[in-house]
Amino acid sequence: MELHEPATGNHYTVTHAPLLKRYAVIGNPIEHSRSPFIHEQFGLQTGLALRYEKIKAPLDGFTPVVTDFFAQGGCGLNVTVPFKEEAFALAQAHLSVRARLAGAVNTLWMEQGKIHGCNTDGVGLLNDLLRLGYSPQGKNILLVGAGGAARGVVFPLLEAGCMQLHIVNRTEQRARQLQEHIVSRMPQLASRLSAGGLAQASGQWDIVINATSSSLGTTPPDLPHGLYRHGALAYDMMYGQQATSFMIQAQEQGAGLTADGLGMLVGQAAASFAIWHGVNPDIQAVLHDLRRQLHSA
Repeated sequence: MELHEPATGNHYTVTHAPLLKRYAVIGNPIEHSRSPFIHEQFGLQTGLALRYEKIKAPLDGFTPVVTDFFAQGGCGLNVTVPFKEEAFALAQAHLSVRARLAGAVNTLWMEQGKIHGCNTDGVGLLNDLLRLGYSPQGKNILLVGAGGAARGVVFPLLEAGCMQLHIVNRTEQRARQLQEHIVSRMPQLASRLSAGGLAQASGQWDIVINATSSSLGTTPPDLPHGLYRHGALAYDMMYGQQATSFMIQAQEQGAGLTADGLGMLVGQAAASFAIWHGVNPDIQAVLHDLRRQLHSA
């Protein structure tokens, strides 16, 4: 609130600064998230004033936290581990095509009194793979994990023209359920999509993507040796100050290049930002600043 004195007289007019629109990332754990920094930088780039915070939801209490956030005037949420499938269920009546194909949601917003959902993970991953010089076109790709993070990238990778996509998961049934989910909606993709347990990951892959949360700890997925073709990329959707446990494992097993998911994080955030604000921010500038911030921490 500001007081303004007119040129003459002793009367004052009172003006109120506009309330900042409220956005947040929701997950559990959430302490490590860099999303507030990313969206604040996007706001500075585009001249949009906003407030962006972290929300740690109880593992059994996602829906009431989201409902309360929007009831209190919240405008948009990014959804991370482990709530993407719950977010899909919450926005069931108002989903984008990408979200329906994924069966998972990482972006929520309120529109005409209804919660809407989209999945921008695939856009973020594809943009980052291209930045690294690894187009999925014609590649054999191994996807490790079958949870919400994996769900968001299966169809985009197939749509981008990969030759074969093989999903493996510690619980084989979950991998096969994800395969069936995609094939039931896009039967023409059946010949290029397969699934199995971790022991069935064997092969020579051009790109191996870790979509599990294992790198939040120190133990990588229990994968067979000999996965990497010459020059292959090992990509971890997780990120940190140092190389993740999956990246270290991949380096030891012959991957040509390893990369963490920081670029994907910024890319999916940019796509969410565009949904909420109708403006496309500069990804590269924020990725550069974020990487520098991580290394100096």
